[in-house]
Amino acid sequence: MIWKLLRQHISPLQFLGFFLANLLGMLIVLFAFQFYRDVRPVFSQEDGVIRNDYLIVSKRIGAMGFGSPTFSKSEIADLRSQPFTRSLGAFTASQYRVSCSMGIEGVADFGTQMYFEAVPDAFVDTDLAQWTFKEGDTMVPIILPRSYLAIYNFGFAQSHQLPKISEGIVSMIDMTVVLRGAGKEHRLRGRVVGFTNRLQTILVPESFIQWSNHEFAPDADASPTRLIVEVANPTDDRIANYVKQHGYDIDEDKLQAGKATYFLKVASGVVMGVGLLISFLSFFILMLSIYLLVQKNNRKLQNLLLIGYSPARVSLPYQTLTVGMNLLVLLLALTLLSVLRTYYLETLWAMFPTMKEASMTGVILVGTVLFLTVSVINVWVIRRKVANL
Repeated sequence: MIWKLLRQHISPLQFLGFFLANLLGMLIVLFAFQFYRDVRPVFSQEDGVIRNDYLIVSKRIGAMGFGSPTFSKSEIADLRSQPFTRSLGAFTASQYRVSCSMGIEGVADFGTQMYFEAVPDAFVDTDLAQWTFKEGDTMVPIILPRSYLAIYNFGFAQSHQLPKISEGIVSMIDMTVVLRGAGKEHRLRGRVVGFTNRLQTILVPESFIQWSNHEFAPDADASPTRLIVEVANPTDDRIANYVKQHGYDIDEDKLQAGKATYFLKVASGVVMGVGLLISFLSFFILMLSIYLLVQKNNRKLQNLLLIGYSPARVSLPYQTLTVGMNLLVLLLALTLLSVLRTYYLETLWAMFPTMKEASMTGVILVGTVLFLTVSVINVWVIRRKVANL
């Protein structure tokens, strides 16, 4: 009966305007958030995991090969203390001879000389579940650059009429690793456990490098020749100035990828800001509509309160209306977002077949938080307005 009494002055056009504005704002916010999660791995050239921006730093070698290519402890400490540096890790290289033979059943084995490097586990961009080694183990996990596989498939294999191999087949290859140094020789099984886009080197666990260098090259200088640096903002001019002043080299491709990722963050932030602004304006429209309704029904509301209805009971119809509309906006925005995703994901998968689809759990959580925040404010404002009568 209270609803029938109070709904007489409700303007459908006013609430339709609020509904459409709120839907547009919510959709823009959720779309920007989810699009950023889906596209960022493409910009950062990583394996479907959201990571930060990394740069590979090395020393410049002179024309005649003069100059030390290694970093001293003071140089590492100075770079780590820079304001643009979030974290820093050093490449540790093998100081002994490494040879590897490999083959698949039915195919003749072949061997090659190679080298190993290691970085702290925090900088490895593949699954670390199998990334372990301790003294006494007979198998060493290896991560290869994905570009090496592309070079073999589209260069070496094509010119020598050899079969192309996939990442899954590489992990099945029988590999024997032989370590030689300090008058010793040691054989291990090697197994490729992943591929990386970030680091162009043959990676093994840091614990393996430390053990093997101690065993097969105890007197060698293991000072790092390359550093991996996580930076807060790859577009920071201080990075280029610092590198130039100290005569360092950085991977320009990684820097450009980092810049693209940074601009993607900025663009997504701007779009989300616009969506939040539209949502705020729609919230303002709703509050204005509620104030007008309360003003038009001022006499009726006062009579209801005077005959014994509580402010909570009188406020309930308006509160139910606004919360119901907010919930409908959220559900409709998530539905439209899932439809829009199917279109741009098909395009991304066509260009980047290995790209992994990001989960929608985060965007659902963001939408739920926005819904609860706006609804709580709506309920409180309506209750307060009625109580003031």
